[in-house]
Amino acid sequence: MRLYIIRHAETEYNKLGLIQGSEVDSELNEVGIKQSELFYDFYKELDIKKIYVSGLKRTLQTVKRFIDNGIPYEKINDFNEISWGVNQGKNDDLVEYKSLTDSWKNGELDNKFNSGESPNEMVARVMRGVDKIIKENFASVLICIHGRALRVMLSKIIDNDLTKMDKYVHSNTGMYILNYDNGKFAIVDRNLRKHL
Repeated sequence: MRLYIIRHAETEYNKLGLIQGSEVDSELNEVGIKQSELFYDFYKELDIKKIYVSGLKRTLQTVKRFIDNGIPYEKINDFNEISWGVNQGKNDDLVEYKSLTDSWKNGELDNKFNSGESPNEMVARVMRGVDKIIKENFASVLICIHGRALRVMLSKIIDNDLTKMDKYVHSNTGMYILNYDNGKFAIVDRNLRKHL
């Protein structure tokens, strides 16, 4: 199985450097719409059998042209972005934000903001989504998710170690290509941006 995994295109929250988690169902901005069009134009010949998106509209909007072209899709709410709780919508240069993400690198994976979600909580639901996709067993799929969701997913399926999640660099519509065979995932390409 081949998996094409991308982060959604740009939103105003991304542009303004604001913390954007599962609580914010933002739309793509003008740049994001252009990014999604460039992504489609570059990759429209890929033989994708099914598309999976999170329950948040920015992922659906990113891959909408593929769906409009007849590729079946499914929303998987388990792929929603992490909940940042009380710091949702604040600037991402917040001291508490850096302190929290640094604590995750140090293995404190139950840490979270008030009313938020920890990586250990998030990974359980993300892996439910991954397991569903593996069971459906299409030859090639496109998955559009979120920055932290992407990092949690890859660090779990590649390293089995969430402290490694920040090594997975991502950008809006950057694409990872993975192969899955006999219970093992392997990365073919990382954060491809040649369409932009």
